[in-house]
Amino acid sequence: MKSIQLLFTASLLLAAVAANAQHSLTEIWATDASLPVPESVFYSAQDKLLYVAQIDGKAGEKDGKGAIGKVGLDGKIINKDWITGLHAPKGMGIKGNKLFVTDVTDVVEIDIKAGKILNRHAVEGSKFLNDLTIDSDGNIYVSDSDTKKVHLIKDGKVSTYFEDLTRPNGVLAVGSDLLIADAGTLKRVSIDKKVSIVAEGMDKSTDGIEQVIPGEYIVSCWAGVVYYVKADGTTEKLLDTAADKTNSADIGYDSVKKIVYVPTFAKNGVVAYQLK
Repeated sequence: MKSIQLLFTASLLLAAVAANAQHSLTEIWATDASLPVPESVFYSAQDKLLYVAQIDGKAGEKDGKGAIGKVGLDGKIINKDWITGLHAPKGMGIKGNKLFVTDVTDVVEIDIKAGKILNRHAVEGSKFLNDLTIDSDGNIYVSDSDTKKVHLIKDGKVSTYFEDLTRPNGVLAVGSDLLIADAGTLKRVSIDKKVSIVAEGMDKSTDGIEQVIPGEYIVSCWAGVVYYVKADGTTEKLLDTAADKTNSADIGYDSVKKIVYVPTFAKNGVVAYQLK
């Protein structure tokens, strides 16, 4: 009986140590500063590269300057202008061989193999479409920071999925739930539209969300801060580049190698960090 109690105590201690373990980010590489206003990075395991949404202008203007670039996993720029003629592209997601990108008031559908725009899905009443996520059923969720709503594109039809938020930006589909980064708070919206708080007290400019393991997340903030959100709702500050005026916009994440890809916005580059 004593040995069982000792084993049980040891397992509790190990669990406590794991819960309190500190995480960190170590820089691996940085691209050169030739990506004009990169707002979002999407890591594609299937294509073995990064897609980078470049605003190259003002975040809410329809000026046709925006582009999607391709960057290698070594930080080398493959094609800065893979897709051009966009307005202010931001959040991205892949469904099959299609890349979907928010573009002010539209969601742009791109054929990855052909490298061309197939369709523009207009979101009626939208003002500032920001992040995008796609669930396992292929449903597309899009945040609108100005109208304080999240929209749903299902079977080609657009509807309002959730509203009455503060200033939603990052969205992440996790199972049947939707995580929303909403002005410093990470919220979880269940399939029956019930809201719970995952974490709060972060910088108000919360931007991208990535899942590390079930219940634990990385949240970036445009101001230059990146947090690790633990399962108990506490947060660790992994990165703070605000003093250098280096932003950390909508991040990408390689969950196998545990690499975080941070677009620096005004510094015109992407930085890769090893998560430990």
